[in-house]
Amino acid sequence: MLRFVSDENLNNQIVRGILRRNANLDIVRVQDVALSQTDDRVILEWAAQQNR
Repeated sequence: MLRFVSDENLNNQIVRGILRRNANLDIVRVQDVALSQTDDRVILEWAAQQNR
């Protein structure tokens, strides 16, 4: 399974559309893991730790 993290600037309609086409994807929004308004470097480090 592919695991992704979406940046807070990615339109949520796009995320929903992707999931409609492939429900097997694991997409986490930075808003859902308390990383909103966080520096990209920190988000990338978190994503690497989570294998995303």
